[in-house]
Amino acid sequence: MYLYDPIDQRIVDERVKQFRDQTRRFLAGKLSEDDFRALRLRNGLYIQRYAPMLRIAIPYGLLSTRQLRKLADISRRYDRAYGHFSTRQNLQLNWPRLEQVPDILAELASVQMHAIQTSGNCIRNITTDHFAGVASDEIVDSFVWCEIIRQWSTFNPEFSYLPRKFKIAVNGSIGDRAAVAVHDIGLHALKNPEGEIGFKVLVGGGLGRTPMIGHVMREFLPWRHLLTYLEAILRVYNRYGRRDNLNKARIKILVKERGPDKFREEIEAEWAHLKDGPSTLIPEEIERVEKRFTRPKYEKLESDAVLPPLPGFDAWVKRNVHPHKVPGYAAVTLSLKKTGVPPGDVTADQMDAIAGLADRYSFGELRVSHEQNLILADVRSRDLAALWREARALGLATPNVGLLTNIICCPGGDFCALANAKSIPVAQAIQERFDDLDYLHEIGELDLNISGCMNACGHHHVGHVGILGVDKNGEEWYQVEIGGNQAPGALGKVIGPSFARADIPDVIERLIETYLEQRDSEAERFVDVVQRIGIEPFKERVYGNAHQRASDRERERALA
Repeated sequence: MYLYDPIDQRIVDERVKQFRDQTRRFLAGKLSEDDFRALRLRNGLYIQRYAPMLRIAIPYGLLSTRQLRKLADISRRYDRAYGHFSTRQNLQLNWPRLEQVPDILAELASVQMHAIQTSGNCIRNITTDHFAGVASDEIVDSFVWCEIIRQWSTFNPEFSYLPRKFKIAVNGSIGDRAAVAVHDIGLHALKNPEGEIGFKVLVGGGLGRTPMIGHVMREFLPWRHLLTYLEAILRVYNRYGRRDNLNKARIKILVKERGPDKFREEIEAEWAHLKDGPSTLIPEEIERVEKRFTRPKYEKLESDAVLPPLPGFDAWVKRNVHPHKVPGYAAVTLSLKKTGVPPGDVTADQMDAIAGLADRYSFGELRVSHEQNLILADVRSRDLAALWREARALGLATPNVGLLTNIICCPGGDFCALANAKSIPVAQAIQERFDDLDYLHEIGELDLNISGCMNACGHHHVGHVGILGVDKNGEEWYQVEIGGNQAPGALGKVIGPSFARADIPDVIERLIETYLEQRDSEAERFVDVVQRIGIEPFKERVYGNAHQRASDRERERALA
């Protein structure tokens, strides 16, 4: 867990005072809505469909139990006793009162938290692998590098007025669990043949209205040059990025229009002025940041414990328990995807209970994944059965990690003013249709992502199955695409015209039936079959049935 130093604490405390005064002046009519908008956005405050929404920063998804308990307390006192964990590893409160937001920020500052740069045209929360520090395939502890980038980017005046929001992801392991290919900048840790640590640098990825996979700008960037190279990228973007057209303002559009090769040349030309300059990293700086992190005091355990044969326990271990680099320990996912519960939502009482679990079983820390689940990263193998019993009683032990009902889903039209359609009822309908663990395990690994609009907060473009809410003459419809993938990054393809909400569970069922018929073995995933045979067999099955159902409905109306 990163512990603030006096400078960190002073920054968040002063920001609270500033925003309290800004809010007071706005409510008194001394600041216009236009003037206040930029100020509230920089403090994570949106105006949503029915109420303000406050997005609270959880840097790189790492939380202490003290912080989680504070979030529970805030949600009870200032909201409706629940929160929503987002795909950016942050927490959102959907019902705070504007005049109380400064008080919420003050409460957050008391436990080394804030809402700084969770919105606005700036560098947002740096995201990473939720198994950082414990993964057996780890190259570097990405938390340290995320914190270095966070400190460099927070209130950096050169990047406080970017053309558009800017997202950076860092992956510290061999396997990419941070989706680096679909970020404005993606950093993938590597070792060169000499054993030196560095990063592959991808630029220009992103989802939303024009989804794109990032382009490699550097195959290997030595670690000491990380910040100077990031500065070069952002300077090129700041210089040439569009500010006259919101839909063309992201760096991905700039890379596409100028071409990856030219953009790479422009970065290199800018970097020539920055390389080996003041922002060059030195070992002492890395050590300074590393020392601010607390580390678990692991016991010396000989091997993993023998697990008891309990009904339901085996399935949970298979899906929700993950390998750990320290013998005798495991990482555990607490699922926030129970059928009937909006994906990513957690109540205040559950937050308090989860904090208790983390204190007893995982050194008082937990992580938020971009899949909208929570992770206890340091559980002794011999404690797994006890943890499972407690998690099951709390509704947090659904054994569906990596399966179809582990749905990534934005809040959609139930809350968001930008949404074209609701997401949560669609997720619930799919979960109810596939609420059979035996069938889910037969289907195997399948990522299903839902977004309520083209902003793609549900990452539908990289779901093995992606669902997008669209507006048709004021009515909610849903577009379906298949074949997307987080790592290696791949964008899904739309299978055809959109569907009414009531038809979506049937559509998913037809897709699954086609997959099960076409796969070569149980080891071949849904996305692998799509990539092998293309979308046409799926399209034929879905639309053949859809047209038949439409004809049946027409016939029923005629008879009536």
